[in-house]
Amino acid sequence: MKIALLLILSVGLVAMTAQATPASDDPAASGVEAIQARAKTFLDQYEADLARMDKKYQLASWAAACSGKEEDYEKTAQAELALRKYHSDPEAYRILCELVRERESFDPLVARTLSVAKLKYEANQLSAELLEQMVEKSTEIEKLLNTQRATIDGREYTNNDLLELLAKENDSARRQQYWEALKQVGEVVSPKLIELAKLRNKAARRLGYANYWDMEVRLQEYTPEQLTAIFAELEKLTDEPFAEMKRAMDAELARRFGTTPERLMPWHYDNPFFQAAPPSEKVDVDEFYKDKTKEDLVEIARRYYAQVGLPIDDILKQSSLYEQPGKGQHAFCTNIDRHGDVRIFCNMKPTADWMDTVLHEAGHGVYDYYMDLSLPYNLREPAHTFTTEGYAMFMGALAKAPEWIVAHAGGDRARVGELSAAIREQRRREQLIFARWALVMMNFEKALYENPDRDLDTLWWDYVERYQSLVRPPSRSKPDWAAKPHFTIAPVYYHNYMLGELFAAQLRHTLRAKIGGTEPFYEQPAMGNSLREKVFMPGSRWPWPEFVRRATGEELTAKYFAEEVKE
Repeated sequence: MKIALLLILSVGLVAMTAQATPASDDPAASGVEAIQARAKTFLDQYEADLARMDKKYQLASWAAACSGKEEDYEKTAQAELALRKYHSDPEAYRILCELVRERESFDPLVARTLSVAKLKYEANQLSAELLEQMVEKSTEIEKLLNTQRATIDGREYTNNDLLELLAKENDSARRQQYWEALKQVGEVVSPKLIELAKLRNKAARRLGYANYWDMEVRLQEYTPEQLTAIFAELEKLTDEPFAEMKRAMDAELARRFGTTPERLMPWHYDNPFFQAAPPSEKVDVDEFYKDKTKEDLVEIARRYYAQVGLPIDDILKQSSLYEQPGKGQHAFCTNIDRHGDVRIFCNMKPTADWMDTVLHEAGHGVYDYYMDLSLPYNLREPAHTFTTEGYAMFMGALAKAPEWIVAHAGGDRARVGELSAAIREQRRREQLIFARWALVMMNFEKALYENPDRDLDTLWWDYVERYQSLVRPPSRSKPDWAAKPHFTIAPVYYHNYMLGELFAAQLRHTLRAKIGGTEPFYEQPAMGNSLREKVFMPGSRWPWPEFVRRATGEELTAKYFAEEVKE
């Protein structure tokens, strides 16, 4: 049945494309007209098929994340597999390659549509059997990550439960217990993740790539050399400020836990991966949110987006914002139909981090919602993954900005003023800590696909020591790395978060200079207008380097991020 479906789809596309080519004895049809007609027929069918199949997949994936039910995960796997199989058609891929070689014959928008479609097909030129194995394995692991609950002394805990306990606990032994519980899922999924990495490598090599990491980077329109160079520069750029910041932070933590900086362990940093800063000695930004309800935080986000001319009411109506049994424990945004049905997925709590998260996910949401919906279906996506991540980070960071806390979270002006310097230092810590965490993720994942059979558990801590300056727990020999969901649900992706931070800093600089005025630029409707025009509306009309130049007036650069993390 599955093979028959694939053949039907393939034959349909190829047959319609062939019919669109004028007969060779038609004197009225020039070569250019013929190739344009061929492209139009191919794209008309492709866009219609893609819209229908993609919506089915997005709805199934949403249902599975909300329910955690076996049958919903099975429907998601089937819908994803159908999309992959559709894009695996070798004859359709051959036709696309021919059309892309004739790009000079097309309007720039048509040429871009063809190029983006070609990338999608290229990633799926695999056997139906291998595609099915990859989807089934990743779906199995994702289900475990979403539904597995840690246990301590026979009692089950959610991730939110453990993170709350870790944040409040001062006893080091208990903190270690909570930290280790947060890593328990790694032992369950690591053998399956290694199997999946080998499957992904097998797929990539069949397409002529060195490994899966190499393939994914190139299909994201980077080169491996470009990406590794950016991250090497990032390491150099942040070495000194990170070391200086961490010395001060470690002194604070040592005082809190009654120890010395040298004896601090990973469980003393609150976040189980040290990807975010623990509350400082001088300020805990949760102070401004703890007296609110989880519903209050959603309302704060709703009012703020409306103020800057980017209402999110339609997005919130369709969203899943609060915890429920079986529901996934993470957060994301999804564009169901690329025609206005945009939803966000959260598990809200009255904390600064969840205020950040809902602003962040709504940032993804408005990017999708306010895009030019007249664009071809496959261009109704952000210019690049890192551009939507950058804008989402831009918005999430407001949750910890002093002026924003006063204006939107109801923070007492005098109290916020008293703590303003500490709040800003905490923001600097967040940026530096995330940069160093991104270095761990990018380098480890690259190494994972280069050799999945190496001692990954040890290698993980080698990178953690090098980039994050954390002490390796004595005799620790467990797959802590595998507890990070991104290796399954968003493979070879984390570098985009960091490039997003660079884009966010550059976008802040651009908007600040453009909007001006007495009020902060991020409080003004002019910001929403500018973002709609320069960032959201273009979608994926242009390759990301051209998009960044048009949106900010210059090439993507790290200099604005560097300025923000200077003391």
